[in-house]
Amino acid sequence: MNTAEPLGRVAIVGAGVAGLAAAYFLRDSGADVVVLEAAARIGGKLAVSDIAGIPVDAGAEALLARRPEGVELIKAVGLGGDLVSPGTTTAGIWTRGQFRPLPRRHFMGVPADFADLERSAILSSGGLERARQDALLPPATRNGDVAVAEFVGDRFGSEVVDRIVDPLLGGVYAGRTDQLSFDATIPALSIASRSHRSLAEAALSLVAGSGPARQGTAQASGPPVQPAPVFTTLAAGLGTLPDVLARTSGADVRTRATVRELARSAVGWRLTVGPAVAPEQIDADALILALPARPASRLISQVAGARDAATALAEIEYASMAIVTLAYPATAFPEPLTGSGYLVPAVDGHPVKAVTFSTVKWPHLGGDMHVVRCSIGRIGEEAVLQRDDADLAALAVADLATATGVTGTPVASRVTRWGGGLPQYTVGHLDRVDRIRVAVAAQPGLAVCGAAYDGIGIPACIASARLAADQVVAHLATKVPAPRP
Repeated sequence: MNTAEPLGRVAIVGAGVAGLAAAYFLRDSGADVVVLEAAARIGGKLAVSDIAGIPVDAGAEALLARRPEGVELIKAVGLGGDLVSPGTTTAGIWTRGQFRPLPRRHFMGVPADFADLERSAILSSGGLERARQDALLPPATRNGDVAVAEFVGDRFGSEVVDRIVDPLLGGVYAGRTDQLSFDATIPALSIASRSHRSLAEAALSLVAGSGPARQGTAQASGPPVQPAPVFTTLAAGLGTLPDVLARTSGADVRTRATVRELARSAVGWRLTVGPAVAPEQIDADALILALPARPASRLISQVAGARDAATALAEIEYASMAIVTLAYPATAFPEPLTGSGYLVPAVDGHPVKAVTFSTVKWPHLGGDMHVVRCSIGRIGEEAVLQRDDADLAALAVADLATATGVTGTPVASRVTRWGGGLPQYTVGHLDRVDRIRVAVAAQPGLAVCGAAYDGIGIPACIASARLAADQVVAHLATKVPAPRP
């Protein structure tokens, strides 16, 4: 039996994937960890439930496999054997009343091959002619961060932005390219663009060697090498990960535990938790805020000397969205569904911005039913989300019927609302995050993590959790923990 004095107590506020990952990374540190979640369940935007008897994620349904943090953590908690790869990741664009394939050589919608762009038939002839001017324009220069639409539009024209880049980024952020930061949302291309004459050349430098012509090339030692999958998920849904993380972390995870007040204490931090009529006070030697930016700002604003962090956090806006999941008999579709789904440009005026053919993308879910996920809501479109669940489902059904010709009514539907669910990496985001980190670092024993900072995907959130856990362990190693009652 280990009777050594704990390294100290760490309080983690927020039990989304970042907060739970931070708790897991602290499991061998010797710290006593408590995770406080205001909601009735853990997991944040990871949730899964059955629809027509099929377990389908209601939030994030895939993670980037080529970034290691997510897959490594899943394997570490014993779920590596449950990882599955998509049957296809080929998506299209539904625009001007037709399905059109995405160009095969692009980087987040930025064209890398003009012949390929022409074959996609997404642009008008005038739009294609304008896009080709990127190769003729003088090298682009920019001072500081700019909006994606401004920089890409100056190089290729508005049609490339409206019909390709905007739906791709809109699918990730539920944002708009005239507001989103080029440096923060497409960082690799931002860097590459500084060393290439044209933006298409910069995009090509990032996709060269990953296209179909190079994949599967015969090797002298054996059969063709198949490219590693870009995405992966768990067979039972990514929504099963939070419970496993909570269990394997060994932390004390509490739900319905709203942190209402935050202050410095003799120990380090004092948190006031629960209803005003019966508050509980928790002392901690270190604190990790794994919260969206606005609630994190509200708590930090109560701490003397932390105004700069609170102000910068409050500047991060969030978009709301809803996911309408529909189940149909496979026979309801006049043509077999192909590809992983499609995106819809905002300029086409449809409420549904993206559709995933879940049972096609993930063959392990397939059978006699087809399940599709329809995403509704971009920033600035909050009015449509005010409709009740039945109306939202009807909007999705109508849009899907127009696009695919599906007939009849779905045998099951589910509406999941993510109010304020997606942080907006608007122009100046990287500077904003730097300000937050500098201000937080000035508060001993405080760290932050989550989707608001360095990426909204699961691996990015896990990476931020690792950083936060390392920061508080380093802090705890420098102090003697106060005695516990």
